[in-house]
Amino acid sequence: MMKKFVCETCGVQYPSRFVEPEECLICNEERQYVHPDGQSWTTLEEMIARNIYQNEIKQDEDQLFSIKTLPHFGIGQTAYIIQHADQNILWDCITYLDRKTISHINSLGGIDAIALSHPHYYSTQVEWAEVFDALIYIHEDDQEWVTRQSERIIFWSGEHFELSSGVTLHRLGGHFKGGAVLEWQQGNDGKGVLLSGDIIQVVPDQNWVSFMYSYPNLIPLPAEKVREMAERTKLMKFDRIYNAFHRIVKTDGIAAVDRSANRYINAINGKLFEI
Repeated sequence: MMKKFVCETCGVQYPSRFVEPEECLICNEERQYVHPDGQSWTTLEEMIARNIYQNEIKQDEDQLFSIKTLPHFGIGQTAYIIQHADQNILWDCITYLDRKTISHINSLGGIDAIALSHPHYYSTQVEWAEVFDALIYIHEDDQEWVTRQSERIIFWSGEHFELSSGVTLHRLGGHFKGGAVLEWQQGNDGKGVLLSGDIIQVVPDQNWVSFMYSYPNLIPLPAEKVREMAERTKLMKFDRIYNAFHRIVKTDGIAAVDRSANRYINAINGKLFEI
């Protein structure tokens, strides 16, 4: 019987096949990792049959909902739904999708488009797109990391892509070459929201952010790349930042990115502390 295997470490799904893949393209790379106990696989059907997972859907603010799987699965990221104008946009994706989740999301108006920050959160994006009859938007610089192809995937190019008036994807790179963030100008009562994945990572002190090439392996980005990313955000409209793990810079987000970039650069250049 053919199965669409899912990597248990990163949660990304592969095309139908009879036997498990030998390795995970996403995990077998320096920005992620193969679990110390070895590569392991499951399927979405097996996850549902185990009856231990559920998706928690919360309203974070007007027209913004978060979706997270409990207990933790894979990387454990949070996805978000923006209700904007006449469409619902899913930002990033999670692996687990069951009938209860589908029913809840349909009660919110379904999903019209799925936009991704980078490959670690591709998960079961094609399953979601097929269930909700949605298109998937991924920057073309990251197309080599797509494990399950689909005619629903649109590879956008350039530095900006407008999904809808006031909702724009920006390629910042850094963590991945095609790494993207989503600027939602009408969010947060018109002050603007940035959904950053972990292209810009909100840290435990949620007045600050950081930037990395690899988070699990603690590989930093060059100072000049971080400065470029911070300068790009100054051209956007947002006051609040949501990252992939539901950490939130509640206000003055552009200034938080700028001062965090300065701290990061000073640290990289050895100017933050004595060694």
